[in-house]
Amino acid sequence: MLIRRCFSVLSSRSCPSPSLQATIQRFDGKLYDFLQLGIANSVVRSVTQSSASLALVPEPVWFCLKTQPKREHLAATALRRQFGVECFSPRLRFRKMTQRGPVWFVEAMFPGYLFAKFVYSIQHRAVESSHGIRGIVHFGDRLATLPENIVAALQSRVGEEEIVTLDCSLKVGQSVEIIEGPFQGLEVVVTHLLPAKDRIRVLFEFLGRSMEMEVSTAKVLAA
Repeated sequence: MLIRRCFSVLSSRSCPSPSLQATIQRFDGKLYDFLQLGIANSVVRSVTQSSASLALVPEPVWFCLKTQPKREHLAATALRRQFGVECFSPRLRFRKMTQRGPVWFVEAMFPGYLFAKFVYSIQHRAVESSHGIRGIVHFGDRLATLPENIVAALQSRVGEEEIVTLDCSLKVGQSVEIIEGPFQGLEVVVTHLLPAKDRIRVLFEFLGRSMEMEVSTAKVLAA
């Protein structure tokens, strides 16, 4: 709908004003009216650089790359091995309930994107044609870049393995699901933590009455 409105505005004017041209920009192949989105053009300019100016920079710069779905980590690995490009592709590790029971999953922290550091004038064609890469994120001819200190701060938080394990510790008042035993599938609320026993006390409704019971922490999963 937004793209259609942008096209209708453009087609209704044979010669768009400079101010209109400034607000309507192309992002990842699509036209967006940043004025309607409430995004000032100055904000876009603060997080991007023109391709012409980047072509004159002899040092490597951090870029935001768009990847194929579910290919973030593989795309980063290919860039490192084939072109020696420094990449940052942080991932999240978390436990989730499935039909097979509780399973640990690892997914990209930024689905569909990764960060890579390279000299634009020398390497951008190779990078953009690399396995799993769709291209550099861009707004028209302005490419999305990141300051070195921002990437360094993120890297310091995730460590060398670039994996952050989400806190799975249980807390009082938290809703959990019992995944084993006669009450399997029942959603209950944690009322007490019993760390010495690796157990918790939970509250649940049974036949119209509120009841408490102890259960092993290994037999529950955050709801």
